[in-house]
Formats: sequence, C-alpha cells, structure tokens
Amino acid sequence: MMSAVIVEDLSKHYGPVRAVDGVSFTVEPGEVFALLGPNGAGKTTVVEILEGHRGRDGGTVSVLGFDPATGGREYRERIGVVLQEAGFEDEFSVAELVRLFSGFYPHGRDPDEVIEQVGLKDKRNARVRTLSGGQRRRLDLALGLVGRPDLLFLDEPTTGFDPSARHRAWELVDGLRSSGTTILLTTHYMDEAQHLADRVAVLKEGRLVAVGTPETLGVSGGHASVLAFRLPPGTVVADLPGLAGEVEAHGAAIAVRTSRPAHDMHTLTGWALERGVELDSLTVTRPSLEDVYLELTGESRADEVRS
Repeated sequence: MMSAVIVEDLSKHYGPVRAVDGVSFTVEPGEVFALLGPNGAGKTTVVEILEGHRGRDGGTVSVLGFDPATGGREYRERIGVVLQEAGFEDEFSVAELVRLFSGFYPHGRDPDEVIEQVGLKDKRNARVRTLSGGQRRRLDLALGLVGRPDLLFLDEPTTGFDPSARHRAWELVDGLRSSGTTILLTTHYMDEAQHLADRVAVLKEGRLVAVGTPETLGVSGGHASVLAFRLPPGTVVADLPGLAGEVEAHGAAIAVRTSRPAHDMHTLTGWALERGVELDSLTVTRPSLEDVYLELTGESRADEVRS
C-alpha cells in the first residue's frame, strides 16, 4: 500500500534563510504522525506545502497520490485542515457555518452529527462571536471534519482547551484513527504527542533531527535513561563497579545517567549479589518524549513554556 504522505528532500528558502532544508519522511495510511519543533523550526512551512498553500523550492511531495501544488479541487476535497487560527464571519451560527462547509464537499457529513461529535451541541444556534476561545477551537475542528477527509491536518488542535476538553479531543482523534483517517498533527504539548501519535518527527532549524515512535525516539540517539537506587549500608560511591553511565551522588541516593541501561543494570545487580547486599529503591526511568525533545532541540523547559 502506498504511503499517504511521501516527502523527499523537501526544501524552501526565503532569501538566505533555509526554512526547510532537505526534509524527508513518510506517513502511512491510518497513522497519526506528529511534527514537533520549536517556533521557527519549519513545521508550519512543511505543513503549508503539504496542504498546497505554499510552493516548494526543491524536493518531491506526494499526498494521497497527489502533488499538492497541482492537485487542485480533487485534492482539496480529500483533505481537512484545522488551522491554528481561523477567521469566521461572527454573525453565522455554529450550525449555519458547519452546514455551509459541508456543502463544499461531494460527500460532506451531517452537520448536526459533527457538531455533537466536537461537543458543541448546546451551542449549535449560538453566534460565532459569542463563543469562547475553546469553543472556537471546537468549531475549527468541526469544519475540518465535516468534509469526511482521508487526511486531516491538525495544527495545535487543543490550544485554549481546558483539561477536560483536551481529553475529549484526544478521544475524538483516537476515534478518527480507528476509522482509518490519516492525521498529521503539530503540537507544543508533549503529552498530547505522546498520547496521540503513532510516530513523531522533530524539526530543528529546518532540518529533521529525529523520527520514531514516542517510546523509542530517544533510544537510537543514545539519550540517557536513569538508574536510581540507595547505597547499601557500609558502602561508598567508590565501591561501585565501573559503569557506562555518569554517576551522580546525593548522600546515599545514587542516580546513573546512562545510554546503556541494560548493561549498567546487569553490572550493578551482579555487584550487589556478589556482596550479598540489596539496592533499595532501585528503579529504571527511560527518557520521556519531553526529555528527548528538549535535548534534541536544545530548548530549556522554560523555553517550552514560553513557546
């Protein structure tokens, strides 16, 4: 089966600035693929090229078998787009606007069904100007879904949502995946990418620096796991065996940052068995998606909050 999205050596330049610099990846049918990166990394440019809203300077792109630059109406009828910010005529009601958008597509969904699906049933007759920020985002989502897209572009879909609304949106995305809809997601929320994405790609300064599942993204790059335990009574740090990782001691509490957790765990437990001692509070913590993302992009946690 052909990949839903094929991007090969994609580039886009603005004068001397390489906004996208030789990016390649694929998205499989029915997959949720998250494109991550700090502001200015090139995410929006890549997505706009895939949507057909921006031209490219180099490389090849195939989306649902179309070149987005030349796919025209036939291509646009098969995709849905949820922009980070969209402008609507404030005097439309929710139902009027969803019904209008449904009519743009040859196989549009029932507007009332979509309105209920995104949690706006109680607001179906409300004017757009009266909606809160979170309710407007739900309306954005409804308009992206109403055309029954084969591929849905979600740009920061839960910005402005409270925790309850975010989880309902996640359930909606999970349901779309189950029905076979392919989804390309951009988000600044690492927990969102961790929960929703089958695979993630990280962009930095226009280049792709990593692709993988949220669980394994850091493994191939040698990102550190942490072994933690307490020194057995009567031992000191100098008694520990040679380990591949970096040992940090805070009193009796020991943390070993290592890219070879299995090796160091084997060494530690063998050492403890030989001495007949226990390693109290022994745990192994793999790097989270957020940890790996921050290391790959060079951002601090404070930077991520500000973004």
